[in-house]
Amino acid sequence: MKVYSLSGKSGTGKSFQAINLCKQYGIESIIDDGLFICRNKVMAGVSAKRQKTSIRAVKTALFTDDSHMEEVRRAIDEVNPYSVLVLGTSDEMVDRIIARLELPEPFKRIYIEDITTEEEREIARHQRKDMGQHVIPAPTFQLKRQFSGYFMSPLRMLKDLGKDFGPWRDASEKSVVRPTYSYLGEYKISDKVISDIVECAGEEGGAVYEVQKVITTREKATAAEGIEIYVVLVMKYGEGLVESALELQKRIAEQVETMTAFVVNRVDLEIRGAE
Repeated sequence: MKVYSLSGKSGTGKSFQAINLCKQYGIESIIDDGLFICRNKVMAGVSAKRQKTSIRAVKTALFTDDSHMEEVRRAIDEVNPYSVLVLGTSDEMVDRIIARLELPEPFKRIYIEDITTEEEREIARHQRKDMGQHVIPAPTFQLKRQFSGYFMSPLRMLKDLGKDFGPWRDASEKSVVRPTYSYLGEYKISDKVISDIVECAGEEGGAVYEVQKVITTREKATAAEGIEIYVVLVMKYGEGLVESALELQKRIAEQVETMTAFVVNRVDLEIRGAE
């Protein structure tokens, strides 16, 4: 396995440049901020950008937790990529990550100053410091479950037509997220908001007579993995019950996920009659 490293100070655009670098050198996978990404897919790990403090984020990026480290190490062994790019703020950090994951010594060390201009790094610093934006070199749909409850946005890049970029040839999207530790404040979404969204979803379909109760489950142990919604309702008489209920489940899940950024694990409907 060939190991490449990309080093640079925090907020200088390493994650933004990672996929471009993989395309240039034909690198198959990336180790970045606690994640193992291969062929544009998150294979294992926990993102440091999910952590509530910068200290915990650094520890996650360094794989200090044994269970986290072992999960990623097993995934690397199973996938067995022919090359990997390890990102870090310095050579020392890169070497510590390599040691924890038992990877070979770097075949080539690359520095952010070698592949970007001062102007590009200044733009990256502005986005990090003033806007709290962090880039993750993976599509948003790949990160959705890890970042349940976080607002993310895709960052799509124009593809270079006619060029073969090997394992990253279809990679045209990165993700932008604002981690908890970078917020100027925090936002909370009450159960009443979700209840209102469910009621609106019911009204749109035309088959619901009344939404009587909405219960949202967000246990602390599983909150990061999404929510569950239980709806008690009365349907309109004469409507196709099964078909309407299935359509409503789908519509509720889609609208709650779109409006709140939470992952909806399941939607259960209890139909108590028809009017």
